[in-house]
Amino acid sequence: MSHFLSFARAYEVPILDTDYSRQICSGMWGGSSAFINVSFAASSQGQLAMVIYEWADAKYLGNATSTDEDLPKIYVCTSSAVLSGFCTREQLGRFILDLPNGKTINDTSFWSTRVDLPANKTSASPTSAITADSLWDNPAGNPTPPASPYDSPWRRRSSSSYLVSSRRQINSSPADIYSYTSPISYPVRKTGFYCVAVIPVTVQSPTAETDITRHPSYNGLVLFKNTFDGKLAATDYPKVNFYFAMFIVYSVFGMTWAWLCYQHMQELLPIQYYLSGLVGLLITEMVANWGYYRYLNAHGRSTASTAFLIVVAILDAGRNSMSFFMLLVVSLGLNVVCESLGRTMLKCQALAVAHFIFGILYAIGIVELELESTSALILLLFIIPLAFTLSGFLLWIMYALNATIAQLRARKQRYKLKMFERLYYILLFSVLIIGVFFVVSSMSFSGRLAEDYAGRTWRVRWWLLDGWLALLYLVSFIAISFLWRPTANNRR
Repeated sequence: MSHFLSFARAYEVPILDTDYSRQICSGMWGGSSAFINVSFAASSQGQLAMVIYEWADAKYLGNATSTDEDLPKIYVCTSSAVLSGFCTREQLGRFILDLPNGKTINDTSFWSTRVDLPANKTSASPTSAITADSLWDNPAGNPTPPASPYDSPWRRRSSSSYLVSSRRQINSSPADIYSYTSPISYPVRKTGFYCVAVIPVTVQSPTAETDITRHPSYNGLVLFKNTFDGKLAATDYPKVNFYFAMFIVYSVFGMTWAWLCYQHMQELLPIQYYLSGLVGLLITEMVANWGYYRYLNAHGRSTASTAFLIVVAILDAGRNSMSFFMLLVVSLGLNVVCESLGRTMLKCQALAVAHFIFGILYAIGIVELELESTSALILLLFIIPLAFTLSGFLLWIMYALNATIAQLRARKQRYKLKMFERLYYILLFSVLIIGVFFVVSSMSFSGRLAEDYAGRTWRVRWWLLDGWLALLYLVSFIAISFLWRPTANNRR
């Protein structure tokens, strides 16, 4: 399937006769309000082989031309395919479905037909070319699905036995050539990874003098309507609720921290002022992340969303750089073992600035780049610089922390020693978790070029890229803040 299949995460995806890829896929959260709409402009002409299906049934699509699995399959029934015995004449112009014995198309998720486009009919009314904005805002077209009692050759009225045979009742394929007059609606009742594949079918029309070959030309749009309202791809939508929950948690923590600072105002240390500023930055960052994905869900990608993304990336990179910088100077014993770090402070600041810059590039890259189509070299250019500065911070922090602990142990300052030993255990725990997830993420992304990678990982990709790091930071930050919380004995 690799010669014409690729995947698009976009919620609204245009389809053109000039596209190299002939397939569009997206994860979908299924339910009574979820559906896929495929629309074509009235200027589109010719005939197409079309199939809509859930990725679990991809193994039935196409017919192997040989027992050698490395050879490509035949996907569309043509005259030569009929002569070779891969399909029947009644299936001409359709996708070939190689179903096992005892299984029919109604037992699968396939909706398959040969579509005759509107410009082939003289009765078709002229309209302007389809665009994502006009399609979204037009109540007479998409995204409003047909009412529940709606009947058509591809969607039959559901009955009381819906839960048992919903696919058989809803997504039945038309037996004849389907004459396109309105958007094709495919209800999605089950959560999964759904694909729309379109292949132009060249038709020869014999005349008295010669045969006229008609090549299809089309312009359309595939719209994935999930159970939630908005334009986000299903794989990104969990981030909306996740960042809102993180905002609530950080806000509660911030109010608790502010109360402790107020109670011990006269005993506050410089590090606690820094922590107070970081708490405010974290709350702002979570609000910005939540607002960014809410904006994307409402308006889609635009120049404004790119500007919003840059703001979020700056906040995220600033939070990380400030956090590691504070950990480093604390581990070096600032205000505990020594009053000043001298020229070492300049090195700490330089590393923080470098980490800040690389963090912005990484934050923008993981949102804007498509993992399935981006080369490994480009991905590494976004990841490796940040990995180097992150590794530099971690190694320096652990080395400095060990030196400070040894110095406090030699001085027999047990109270301070106990705090720094607990900090060491927290950081060690964080490093171990990062190591485990690094292995898991590497194993997952190593198969990103596999044909079924998107179908297997679309539900958890946001967690591997964003979720687990944000949650680990939350746990580590609260634990460290608890050690350095304002108390009556701060000056000790």
